Amino acid sequence: MTAPANAVPDRAEQSLRQTLLSPGYRRLLLLCVLLGVPIALACFFFVGLQHELQHWVWTSLPEAAGYDTPPWWWPLPALFLAGLILAPIVTRMPGGGGHLPVNGLGGAPVGPRALPGAVLAALATLPLGVVLGPEAPLMAVGSGLALLALRRAGAGADQRASAILATAGSTAAISTILGGPIAAAVLLVEGAGLAGTQLVALLLPCLLASATGALVFTGFGQWTGLKIGALALPELPPQAGPDAGDFLWGLPTAALIAVLVTLARGLGHRTVTWTRHRTAARTVVCATAVGVCVAAYALITGRSPAGAALSGQATLAELAAHPHAWSVGALVALVACKGLAWGIALGALRGGPIFPSVLLGAATALACSGLPGFGAAPALALGISAAAAAVTGLPLASAVLAVLLMGRDAHDQMPLIVMASVVAFVVAQLVRRDGPGAGGAPPTGAAER
Repeated sequence: MTAPANAVPDRAEQSLRQTLLSPGYRRLLLLCVLLGVPIALACFFFVGLQHELQHWVWTSLPEAAGYDTPPWWWPLPALFLAGLILAPIVTRMPGGGGHLPVNGLGGAPVGPRALPGAVLAALATLPLGVVLGPEAPLMAVGSGLALLALRRAGAGADQRASAILATAGSTAAISTILGGPIAAAVLLVEGAGLAGTQLVALLLPCLLASATGALVFTGFGQWTGLKIGALALPELPPQAGPDAGDFLWGLPTAALIAVLVTLARGLGHRTVTWTRHRTAARTVVCATAVGVCVAAYALITGRSPAGAALSGQATLAELAAHPHAWSVGALVALVACKGLAWGIALGALRGGPIFPSVLLGAATALACSGLPGFGAAPALALGISAAAAAVTGLPLASAVLAVLLMGRDAHDQMPLIVMASVVAFVVAQLVRRDGPGAGGAPPTGAAER
């Protein structure tokens, strides 16, 4: 006798109900609520300290030396120093300073034992201009603190609870830099795949931790909240609805962005292979090579090398506010020099891969925005979406990120944003030669203890 067609959904719903009503899961949800605020505070102090160090390296120190802006050669000693600092962290500390950024945000969550190395690698090298972002170190902070709390509560032996709580901590942490819990939750949903009731059970703790952590920055009652350097675009090009020219030029531009990002990631994989032996010495060599690329950008354009050396958040905001202040040549130089530096950094240094790729995508699209009928606002929107989709392999989360960054202007650009994200994702999958590994969401595997 054949089972009823709704038997499987009923069993799935019953399993989900049992999970939600179980005392252990409810305690896990409560723990996620309680962890959201301390994780957000830890991320606030992490990002704040990183920004202070970055300001000292690229603003205060050059001014003290008599320069209005850092000279073109400034990245050479800065990146050489970054390599010297990072080499012993990678070779001697537990966890090797965190995940390799060429692997996206994937891999096992960083546990308490590996957390000091990941934090030290990020705070010691990101301010020196290693052309990477803070998102991966922030996720390490979130997962490490969550697993430490679980261990202190005496439940560290429960592997499933450890995996869920580490993922919730990572999601809460990365939501602070992505501007809120929605983008982080979508990134998690898409990255986890179609897991049915298991996905729901995983999503709820992540949403709770992210939402409570967001109160630290949005405020509560009379408290206005703390201000963090989240990825944001305060000013945008004049709003204009997409037309035929935007789609005619925009979709091939999205494909071009996907090719460039994928080629840079390929360079990152080759760098990993090259640094596998004699890791310490070759880490220093790679960091110095990044400095050479950044110095070349400053020499070619006459602009501050900080625009190419840092994660890209400030330069992206500058591009969005004044897109026509950049010549096509300057944009091409930024894409070429920063793209090459980013590719090397992906395979040898430590940090996040998303922020720099978003800047590369925006710069590539704006360099093409002078084509007939191709506007600056649509170019900026599709450049963000296409680059994020190419580097993370998550087209939906990338489109959501672009929509959030574009704000009110995103309504008219949404069809172009979504189509560019899909095109970039497909082209990246066709071009790439390396194996899977561009996981975009916080992983759910066993933690690195």
